[in-house]
Amino acid sequence: MSQAQQRPALEAIGISAGYGGRAVLENISLTLGEGEIVTLVGHNGAGKSTLMRVLFGLHRPDAGRIRVFGQELPNHSPAALGAAGLALVPEGRGVFPDLTVDEIFGLALWAAAVPKQERAERIEEVLTLLPRIRDFRTRRAGTLSGGQQQMVSIARALLTRPRALLLDEPSIGLAPKLFQDLLAPIAALRDSRGIAILLVEQNVREAFAISDRVLAMKSGAIIEEGPPSAFSDHARLMELF
Repeated sequence: MSQAQQRPALEAIGISAGYGGRAVLENISLTLGEGEIVTLVGHNGAGKSTLMRVLFGLHRPDAGRIRVFGQELPNHSPAALGAAGLALVPEGRGVFPDLTVDEIFGLALWAAAVPKQERAERIEEVLTLLPRIRDFRTRRAGTLSGGQQQMVSIARALLTRPRALLLDEPSIGLAPKLFQDLLAPIAALRDSRGIAILLVEQNVREAFAISDRVLAMKSGAIIEEGPPSAFSDHARLMELF
């Protein structure tokens, strides 16, 4: 689908944010279209994770507006955003180490108010997308490898059947092949369900392979955007940072 044909899944308009009076984001605007995969790149400290937190209602912006599927929500909280079809896979995975995978899934389904009669079907959906989880779903998350924990974190987000997904640095601590294995089902979701994906990622080669657009961020501002081919020259990419 071309960008011109896409309805916005997520829009940020003039977002500024910071911590304790220190500005981190300055007048950022971006659009993520339905069925589009956009990768956000930038140096450490550019503000990428802060932007993702603002978009998902985990940090209140100092200025700006956010629309989700054309609506400005009166309560821009994670719960309200989840109900509107947005999900976040946070940096660092954020799994509960003392809970089993099945318990984490049950908690996610309960928090999303998914009816009990639908829960088994939801779990089977994510296990079909990420079948390796079947091998360790009864284990406590704290005993899993980094790659297994990342699968659980992604699966937990997908249990809500989101229409837009925010992924913050999913490759951290993962071997390149495992990261490829995680990206493949995510890209397949875009193709089969039209899920929009905003991906913050340092492993640009793998991320660009599934992306429609790239946004480059520096010092709290988006400084350039274009197709992945425009950023394929490594030297050119490094110039931006």
